[in-house]
Amino acid sequence: MTTFAHEDSLPRVPLPTLEASAERFLAWCAPLLTADELAATEAEVAAFLRPGGPGRALHAALEEYDATEGVHSWLDTFWPYRYLGRRDRIALNANFFFLFQDASPQQSQVERAAGLIAGAVDHKRQLDAELIPPVVQRGAPQSMIQNKYLFSATRIPGDRQDTVRSPYTDAWPGPSRARHIVVFFRGNMFRMEVLGADGVPHSLDDLEAGLRAVRKAGAEPAPEGTSVGHLTTMARAEWAAARESLRAVHPRNADALDDIETALFCVCLEDFAPEDTQQACDQLLYGDRGNRWFDKAVSLIVFADGRAGINVEHCELDGTTILSFTDALLSTPAEEHSRRSGARPQGLPAVEPVVFELDDTLRGRVRSAAEAFAAYGESTATRTVSFDDFGSTTAKALGSSPDAFVQLAYQLAHQRAKGHLGATYESIATRQWRRGRTEAMRVVTPEIQAFVAAMEDPAADADTRRAAFRAAAAQHVARAKECQAGDAPEQHLWELELIQRRRGTELGVTEQPALYRTPGWLTMRDDYLSTSSAPSVNIQYFGFGSTSSRCIGVAYVLLPDRFHLYLSTPLAVADQMHTFADRLREAVAELRELLSTGEGGA
Repeated sequence: MTTFAHEDSLPRVPLPTLEASAERFLAWCAPLLTADELAATEAEVAAFLRPGGPGRALHAALEEYDATEGVHSWLDTFWPYRYLGRRDRIALNANFFFLFQDASPQQSQVERAAGLIAGAVDHKRQLDAELIPPVVQRGAPQSMIQNKYLFSATRIPGDRQDTVRSPYTDAWPGPSRARHIVVFFRGNMFRMEVLGADGVPHSLDDLEAGLRAVRKAGAEPAPEGTSVGHLTTMARAEWAAARESLRAVHPRNADALDDIETALFCVCLEDFAPEDTQQACDQLLYGDRGNRWFDKAVSLIVFADGRAGINVEHCELDGTTILSFTDALLSTPAEEHSRRSGARPQGLPAVEPVVFELDDTLRGRVRSAAEAFAAYGESTATRTVSFDDFGSTTAKALGSSPDAFVQLAYQLAHQRAKGHLGATYESIATRQWRRGRTEAMRVVTPEIQAFVAAMEDPAADADTRRAAFRAAAAQHVARAKECQAGDAPEQHLWELELIQRRRGTELGVTEQPALYRTPGWLTMRDDYLSTSSAPSVNIQYFGFGSTSSRCIGVAYVLLPDRFHLYLSTPLAVADQMHTFADRLREAVAELRELLSTGEGGA
């Protein structure tokens, strides 16, 4: 079965009815609202739904779009807006990372990097030939379309909305024929061939020699104000303007950008070893030193001691695709990747510096971008939390869905850390649909409220608390299944709002419907916790930045025998994040004890 064989036959993402999304929206936001706030929200939902009301016109336009020839999903316009439309910086705010498991036995930086390159080149060879079988989960084939953006894909900044330069497009049909990668060292950039002139991969020894040549040529740190990668940390419109200035100031810069944008991927060699796992994660998330191109879809980062990870640009790639890619890289020895790809010794790969010609204004922009992003990183608080005596096996033995267990633990910890529950986002994969990506699940339910209340009530006995846990866990699982089935309101209603912005005058909806200013809509989407999981034995930690001024980003790796989290939040509320982490340890222990003394499962 070829890699993309199922794409055109996958079922379409179902478009919910307007009534169903309105009903679910009210149910989802209700636990977070006062009675008056809920009443105000209900009134505006009714106005939105009335015959001839704005909701009817907007939904009819979406139905028409969904039925248009060539449209794969009613979300086809939503996804580019959601990711490419954001105007703040993507570095730290949108890109995500994985910290890989350490190599065994330990390898030098050059050995580890060469092995990862060999693995990636082998994966591309299989992908180009469509030899990678489609992922199947619970009997359902999953969309593989995101794999087309693993190699040579680069986000291009725009004034109003970004674009993507990638293979498998009208402008660049079929797989990428690029033979090079871009390697960073000490803020210097080098183009390095990883495939020979005839398309045959270089051997591991060749790759190691090429990387040593890069380290030698880049031994002197790039002069201040010359590492153009810093510009990719800027807000998007500012970076778009700087990119135009780069192209205008000297014709060679267009060639340099072309080298980077068409490269298969980036490899970032760091000249230091992180002090600990926490620092390794932080450097993977927002390390810069001019040693990144955050717009590149895939950047493999290797530290001086051989530890390694990946930073991913999110606009076309979700965690599930990168998990599969990471597993392919790390579950097979580098020597086997190299042999399987047909690699052979061809001598030292071509290595050339990627040079930009900069004027004083651009050098100033590079310096100010570097300083601003360093300050932004310093204003972010992070923490790793590891449970090496708890995992999904433990949760199942206690009669609980593992994800429900940890999500309930998060809610209990949040209540104890901040004194209240708050809007919680959980990403739910929906790749069983054509072009499917993720659905937004809102975690807080009346059953979770009752569970937290029971845990906090000194008068509640163990049976009452266990029953409350079971009810909340069951409801959590039910809602997650609804989201997987496409029965979720948020992205549907959000797309209707976007249609009003794009086509409101044409559709006779000249003003933003008041629903989008209600306490329900604003409160439900104001994250206190933003959560997502990435289960793989090949990664130690997964991480991303928080999504608002008081949000805690909760990226977690939940495996049968361990549970690792990376937390992030603005520095101003760091104390609350650390309290949350401490309360989470207590909550997990408390729930284990509670459920282990009860009878039966759920």
